[in-house]
Amino acid sequence: MEKYYLAVDIGASSGRHILSHMENGKLILEEIYRFPNGMEECRGEKTWNVDSLFREIRTGMRKCKESGKIPVSMGIDTWAVDFVLLDQDNERIGSAVAYRDERTKEMDREVYKIIDEPELYKRTGIQKQIFNTIYQLMALKKQEPVQLQKAAKLLMIPDYFHFLLTGNMVTEYTNATTTQLVGAQTKDWDYKLIQKLGYPVSLFQKLQMPGTQVGVLKEELAKEIGYSCKVILPATHDTGSAVVAVPTREEQALYISSGTWSLMGTELQQADCSEQSRMHNLTNEGGYGYRFRYLKNIMGLWMIQSVRKEIAPEMSFGEICEAASKCEISSIVDCNAERFLAPASMTEEVRAACRESGQKEPVGIAEIAAVIYNSLAKCYANTVKELEEMTGQTYACIHIIGGGANADYLNRLTADATGKKVYAGPVEATAIGNLAVQMMVEGEIADLKTARSIIADSFPIKCYEP
Repeated sequence: MEKYYLAVDIGASSGRHILSHMENGKLILEEIYRFPNGMEECRGEKTWNVDSLFREIRTGMRKCKESGKIPVSMGIDTWAVDFVLLDQDNERIGSAVAYRDERTKEMDREVYKIIDEPELYKRTGIQKQIFNTIYQLMALKKQEPVQLQKAAKLLMIPDYFHFLLTGNMVTEYTNATTTQLVGAQTKDWDYKLIQKLGYPVSLFQKLQMPGTQVGVLKEELAKEIGYSCKVILPATHDTGSAVVAVPTREEQALYISSGTWSLMGTELQQADCSEQSRMHNLTNEGGYGYRFRYLKNIMGLWMIQSVRKEIAPEMSFGEICEAASKCEISSIVDCNAERFLAPASMTEEVRAACRESGQKEPVGIAEIAAVIYNSLAKCYANTVKELEEMTGQTYACIHIIGGGANADYLNRLTADATGKKVYAGPVEATAIGNLAVQMMVEGEIADLKTARSIIADSFPIKCYEP
């Protein structure tokens, strides 16, 4: 009888429940449920509807019961940096504000009045992103101090869902590192930094590693869903889970976790918190088994997603990719520019960036997409050079994992721009990495090296030559 495992993988635009079991030494996946997600405007803030998301989590779990495939365990991963605050009665305070909200504007300056940027990087090793939790908390301190005063606990978004399922509060390590409040050397909350910034130390829970059992479903939830199961921490940061699923047999490899964001990097055993690393804007996020995900956060397919929504919602991403491949426009924009984080119109912002730099303005979905794809490929090529310089390694290939592995034109551009072989797949890397951690806990997979080997044999991987 097969043992089933459930990954609930929630991204910025959708979520999915994916069941898996082992069959003839390979991972078999089955999407059991899918649901939409997106930011909502609430009282002038961009927020996540966590109540709706939790309903969807439960609905998808019931689908497992209906299919007769009851998981022995489940775990949830989401995007990083965002959180909820709970009061003494464990009731939520305020909204779950989204990282693209403008509340963090100028909050870096407020943080740097207390600790300068080089010292902050030396302590945490985390790339500066204006939406990091450290700046969100400063926004609360300055704009909503009463909320911070009332708060008893802070839980990252996936930790909050795990709490709602089990009644137990834990904070998972890989996601916690994205707050920019975890010490790169101690691998624990930097309590001195937290105190220095004026954030209540009592908010922060003990850090737990992927593979930790949070608990089992609360009795009333087990009755509602129709079964009980263990709740296991995956790497709750979706990129942390995706990197677990990089299908490499090499000890060190380059990867791009390609989706709403493009996370490009490698794995290190020790964080590089040097000034040179900071100047390259590279980050040292926590990974499975205390590895470090040494990477750069690149804007990614958010730009394409936004443009499609604005001017070509009837087209699939595959159709957009194909149309872009037939364009000859050579204009390039800086994908990491803050102007592309949450513009009123992504289409107009891309056109304006081209116009302001004296380049041809793209017209229509095909040309705009071509500009974005070519700009991403150039950014990838620059990042490869930085990573090779910083690690002293020369990498033969790049593994592209996640939804962006389907972007054939971008994969070809990446191979050409970097001069590296590109291996694209698996597409469902985040869910696969989530599931692999659960299977390692259960003893069905021996270790990370074995997991990656199984993943390489279980899913189609497409090769692109430069």
